Amino acid sequence: MRKFYFAIIFILVTCFSFGQAVRQPIAARYIGLGAYSINHVDAFSFTSNQAALAQIKSTAVGVYGEKRFLLSSTNLYSAVAVLPTKQGNFGLQADYFGFKNYNESQIGVAYARSLGSKLDIGIKFNYYGFRIPAYGNAYAINFELGAIAHLSEKLHVGIHAYNPVGGKLSKNENEKLSSIYKFGIGYEASDKFLVSAEIIKEEDKPVNVDVGVQYNFMKQFFVRAGTSTETTNSYIGAGISWKNFRLDITGSYHPQLGFTPGLLLIINFKKEE
Repeated sequence: MRKFYFAIIFILVTCFSFGQAVRQPIAARYIGLGAYSINHVDAFSFTSNQAALAQIKSTAVGVYGEKRFLLSSTNLYSAVAVLPTKQGNFGLQADYFGFKNYNESQIGVAYARSLGSKLDIGIKFNYYGFRIPAYGNAYAINFELGAIAHLSEKLHVGIHAYNPVGGKLSKNENEKLSSIYKFGIGYEASDKFLVSAEIIKEEDKPVNVDVGVQYNFMKQFFVRAGTSTETTNSYIGAGISWKNFRLDITGSYHPQLGFTPGLLLIINFKKEE
């Protein structure tokens, strides 16, 4: 019964606050942690800042899933694919959140390239939709863009804007997706250790700060951990790499709603010579 009440409350809040397109993963900073780096960037990094896509060196695909608060009605799934080319790098992202009685989905196409060795830029176009059988369907088209400056081999800073011009939903012109602005910074003390942070300002919400660290204690093994000031939600995860495969297990904890497990898989394909 308690889980049922949590699900109802969560759905009601979601229905009346069209914030970020597709609920962000509870461990959102986990999958995007490597955005402000060079040594720790991966196929999911561009989901945090599209400019990170410019640092991808080989074709890769990845999937991520989490069972939010251990409720079957709040599952979230994300899939990405990245393709580097001489003309710039391309990325594809598809997300799904919810269950049959309420769900959100989004698909986006990203492009990024380096402007010299010190600056990367990127942009992504999204088609977002939500569905409530008793209410109907609605959709919105929006975009996001970012830039990352590599001040040195160790220090990287960037900015990111989601939906800066406001994407209104087709069902009701008075309802729109929020605009979100971020400033990120990453410091690579070595090729084994990264500390990263983002300052996030979402429309009609207080400023949020996300902080995370990654430590590669062996070539094939690493751990990540972080926290968010907005919800006092913390996460931790561990990953293992084997040949072209990488598998991560994550867990996060919300003080009121409880535990959220997650699983991530990335497959990297060797770059053609």
